[in-house]
Amino acid sequence: MTAPTRDDQAASPERPVALEDEADLDALVETDETVLVEFYTDGCGICASMEPVLGIVAQESDAVIGTINPRDDPPLVDRFDVQSVPLLVVFRDGEPVERVADGFQPAEEVLELIETEA
Repeated sequence: MTAPTRDDQAASPERPVALEDEADLDALVETDETVLVEFYTDGCGICASMEPVLGIVAQESDAVIGTINPRDDPPLVDRFDVQSVPLLVVFRDGEPVERVADGFQPAEEVLELIETEA
């Protein structure tokens, strides 16, 4: 089962949106006021453990949650200075305003991250 794409969803989807590449990411952050993007890699255990957390955040927040594997679009690594995963980046009005790359984050802390920047 694959994650839904942005085209599958209405505004503020209740599940994370799977982004394929830089163009998808740019379109999402330009369309929605508040977006949280998780940069992950396949095989990353901590990234996998964030999946249910991001699901909770998607349901409890007005922010749109997206996930992207920067290895699928290498320019993203340089653009967002991805040095470790999972990397969470909050976008507000199309601009990155906050980032956390400290491993696993509980849902409460991710929600606070989004709300703090509101």
